[in-house]
Amino acid sequence: MNNYETVFILTPVLSDAQAKEAVEKFTKLLTDNGAAIVNEENWGLRKLAYPIEKKSTGYYTLVEFDADPTIVKKLETAYRRDERVMRFLTFRLDKYAKEYADKRRARRSAAPEASVEQAPVAE
Repeated sequence: MNNYETVFILTPVLSDAQAKEAVEKFTKLLTDNGAAIVNEENWGLRKLAYPIEKKSTGYYTLVEFDADPTIVKKLETAYRRDERVMRFLTFRLDKYAKEYADKRRARRSAAPEASVEQAPVAE
C-alpha cells in the first residue's frame, strides 16, 4: 500500500451541507475500495490564485489515505464526473513527504491545546 494525498476544490456556490456531502462521497469511495483514511482536513472557503470557471473562491479539502495504486484512477474518474469539483490533485507521498505530513498533523493537533493552556487567568 502506498501513501497518498489528494486536494480538491469544490465550487463556492455550494452550501456547507452540500460541500460536506461531496467530501463524504469521495471518502466513502476510498473506504469502499479498501483505502484507509489517515487524515481529512477541511480548509474551508479560500480565494483562488486565478479565476476558475469565472469563480474567484472555492472550498478546499485535503485527504490523506493509504491505498493501492488502482484506487487513484477510480477516485480521479469520480472527480472528473462530479460537476462540483473545479480542480483536484492527487500524489503519492515518498518517505520524506510522509514524515513531513506526520509532523504537520502532530503540530496542528497540538496547536489548539497550546493556545488554551497559555490563556491568561483572570484574577
